[in-house]
Amino acid sequence: MKDDAVPEIPVPSLPLALIPIVLTIALLGVQIFYYDDFTPHIPLAIGFAITALVGWLQGYRWKDIEAGAFKVLHVAMPSIGTLIIVGMLVGTWLASGTVPMLIYLGLEMIDPSWFLAAAMLMCSMVSLSIGSSWTTVGTVGLALIGIGDAFGVPIYWTAGAVVSGAFFGDKISPLSDTTNLTPAVTETNIFEHIRYMMPTTVPAMLIALAIYWVVGGAEAGVGHSLERIEVIKQGLADNFAMGVWQLLPLVVVIGLAFFKVAPIPALFTGVMLGGVVAILTQGASFHDALTFAHGGYSIATGSETLDSLLNRGGVTSMTWVVTLMMFALAYGGALERTRCLEAIVGTIMKRLKSFRGLQTSAILTSITTNVVSGDVYLSIALPGRMYKPAYDQMGYSRLNLARAIEEGGTLVSPLVPWNAGGAFVMGALGLSVAGGDFSQLLYIPLAFACWLSPVIGILYAQLGWFSRRAEPEEAAAAQPIPAVEERE
Repeated sequence: MKDDAVPEIPVPSLPLALIPIVLTIALLGVQIFYYDDFTPHIPLAIGFAITALVGWLQGYRWKDIEAGAFKVLHVAMPSIGTLIIVGMLVGTWLASGTVPMLIYLGLEMIDPSWFLAAAMLMCSMVSLSIGSSWTTVGTVGLALIGIGDAFGVPIYWTAGAVVSGAFFGDKISPLSDTTNLTPAVTETNIFEHIRYMMPTTVPAMLIALAIYWVVGGAEAGVGHSLERIEVIKQGLADNFAMGVWQLLPLVVVIGLAFFKVAPIPALFTGVMLGGVVAILTQGASFHDALTFAHGGYSIATGSETLDSLLNRGGVTSMTWVVTLMMFALAYGGALERTRCLEAIVGTIMKRLKSFRGLQTSAILTSITTNVVSGDVYLSIALPGRMYKPAYDQMGYSRLNLARAIEEGGTLVSPLVPWNAGGAFVMGALGLSVAGGDFSQLLYIPLAFACWLSPVIGILYAQLGWFSRRAEPEEAAAAQPIPAVEERE
């Protein structure tokens, strides 16, 4: 065996596989709930160390554990790079007047009584057209946070509506990476996969839209003040030049995304355009543009509300989020390399006797992988690989599996703060948990469309609805369930 080869080691026993997961969850619980401190970094690092120790007991070498962590980190580097560039983009788009211009237009055009519903629909359309929830959250979503603040809508309500819309569009867009990954893993057709997600997606979106429509008016009616909005609009007009040039960076980025230009070059083009517009129209110097991209935008308007809205962004604002992602992804990679996740999924599969249990388990496994590993791609790929033979053996279409892992993977990702999706949402929208104030994490239960879809999927599984049988060609290609050799 070569020195860099992974040793042929059997799948661990279930009790051994559960040790690093249970202990890590316990450490996270102590840190977050007992000490009232939402900084999961070190508990995840300790979880990685525990996983490495379990791997060593199995017979893995350090270089094997390290390779597993670095493999997942390598796959996630585009996401980490995107996150850093979004920090730069926020800083330069504030300086250029792009975000202030969007906030100003939103205050002019959107009525507070239906703001939340409008925010969800706007993010849905943008994300559907460009296939990127992250780009939508980091651009349109950021502006909507400012508009909602001016209307007196709590930030967690606005963030919930933004996340619901952005990840809904990502889920059903043929341009989305996860929507393409899912049929690739399950060996299904992408357009059939999108159509088969509609029975859960459409009801979830309609319920969310109805809630946002009602609550949007109630929340805005309480906190909304015409005088306050006029003060904010006047403050924006006094401190920024506003015109068509301010919209150029947004139009270019959305155009590049629509034509399938990769996120990093597309967003970095937006960063550069934001810097150029800031220099040409706002009187910023070249050094100012560099400073805003790195350290964030800073301005003193005389309005505390406006300053808190505008002073943000930059590479440094993403440090907490990026390091959290790296800890979580390394931990998930170690769990995958030591085959702990495979042992748990394999044990579940051996106990499944009906489609009802199979479909429910596939959804819950994707959700659990999202929570434990912190990686949305792993939460799709792992259950997709592991459950595929079970669907074949029971005679059910793999489209059921594809829908299950998309619901538990793509849609749950932004609801887990240490997941790549959740960390991005918190960083891009400026959701803070500083000082032990966890109120801004309320966006998680308020992102109704994201968690309603898997709930509806589980309900359908229990009722036997939308449970498509395998076509003859699918049945002919059925794979046997592989034997899982457990190591005592």
